[in-house]
Amino acid sequence: MRSTNRQVAVLLAILMSTLACGPSEGVARPVERLSGQAGAPGIGDSDFPLDGNGGYDVSHYALKLGYTPSSRRLDGVATIQATAKQGLSQFNLDLKGFKVGEVSVDGAAATFSRTGHELTVTPAAPLRQGSAFNVKVAYAGVPQPVVDSSNLGRYGFIPTPDGAFVACEPNGARTWFPGNDHPADKATFDFEITVPKGATALANGELTGKPQTSGDLTTFKWREAHPMATYLATATVGRFQLREGKTPGGIRALAAVDPKFTRSLDKLYKLSAEITDYWGTVFGRYPFSSTGGVIDDFTAGYALENQTKPLYGGFDPGEDIIAHELAHQWFGNSLSIERWRDLWLNEGFATYAEWLWAEHKGTGTSDASFRAFYERPAKDPIWTYPPGRAKPSDLFNESVYNRGAMTLHALRGAIGDETFFKLLKTWTSEHQYGNVTTEQFVTLAERLSGKQLDTLFDTWLFQPGRPAI
Repeated sequence: MRSTNRQVAVLLAILMSTLACGPSEGVARPVERLSGQAGAPGIGDSDFPLDGNGGYDVSHYALKLGYTPSSRRLDGVATIQATAKQGLSQFNLDLKGFKVGEVSVDGAAATFSRTGHELTVTPAAPLRQGSAFNVKVAYAGVPQPVVDSSNLGRYGFIPTPDGAFVACEPNGARTWFPGNDHPADKATFDFEITVPKGATALANGELTGKPQTSGDLTTFKWREAHPMATYLATATVGRFQLREGKTPGGIRALAAVDPKFTRSLDKLYKLSAEITDYWGTVFGRYPFSSTGGVIDDFTAGYALENQTKPLYGGFDPGEDIIAHELAHQWFGNSLSIERWRDLWLNEGFATYAEWLWAEHKGTGTSDASFRAFYERPAKDPIWTYPPGRAKPSDLFNESVYNRGAMTLHALRGAIGDETFFKLLKTWTSEHQYGNVTTEQFVTLAERLSGKQLDTLFDTWLFQPGRPAI
């Protein structure tokens, strides 16, 4: 039946163009406009098949949020700028929970449906391949964080008595805004967050103006102008004490702590500034416009390298942890993995940074740290989990961190310090703000060293058992 109607429409178009004194290309346009396929429900990561979405690429998120800690209610309007990578008759966004009020595409009302965490949007007219488009989603409800029985724990938008603790790795961004929730699709962000007067809303990047208070509400506007993976976005809310300024190297810095951690404020500020500047000499220019950290009074049991504002869950972080999270600003944030299986490129590098910081401060050596782990018996679990292939059911295994770091130390020994540290800076500069794979790192290491390194990487990253040294 649709085919017959289309033929009638084309005949009418031909007749009208003839009467208008001109055969025109207008006949072809309706056919092109009606073409399109549904975007895939996942971005193509086989380990997380429904994470992210296919068919489009996001360039910017504008998130307008209102959050009330007493009721835990979040009201949101997300405006998403994207480009169609194919003709799109419909596409998906990742969103967990909430009641969706309305959806529009380029200002026209769109139909939508929900299945699990997939929000399927059907525009009023299909989108052409290569066309830029805007999606606007209005939604409201109580955020439901992800609770995972493996080593992922509880993550996403987590309500707290005075606000919210927002740490989203690996796929918790969907618990507070609709998007393409996978690190392979990075975008810039604007945040407009309205909270009760007396609370502070902390997001990525920098404030675009002074907070504005009207009645009992205060609105904070933040902008992260550098590409960011969705899991690194935050909208942490609470009663915080702040210290702002610049690092000795001139980078804007902000430290924020819950009143319970008042004594940690100056330490967090000074260490974050010092470590950021030092990593700039080791890894290359700091890739963002500000640095710092946040300590919230929520016992998460972990820290997360939220872009420009690492978040520490309910504890006073030591130098090693701050060094780790700030190293992620290069390894994981500026250079983001294309697929989760390559997580060692984030965690192995940040763990090795801990060893380098101890070396810099004179409290230890990288070689001593390497040998302490190497002395573990052959049956230790670290040797049964090859870190180059992070498992979706055990993503944050210790091996991904420590054996990943050991891989870098073995590489350093094989190619020498001069080439190794040149490699780190070249890696971060050549792939700044992009996505990376293990294969790309191996290729670069071989190019700079002039050595064949397949055996080294295969032994340390992909084979079980304790490698010989």
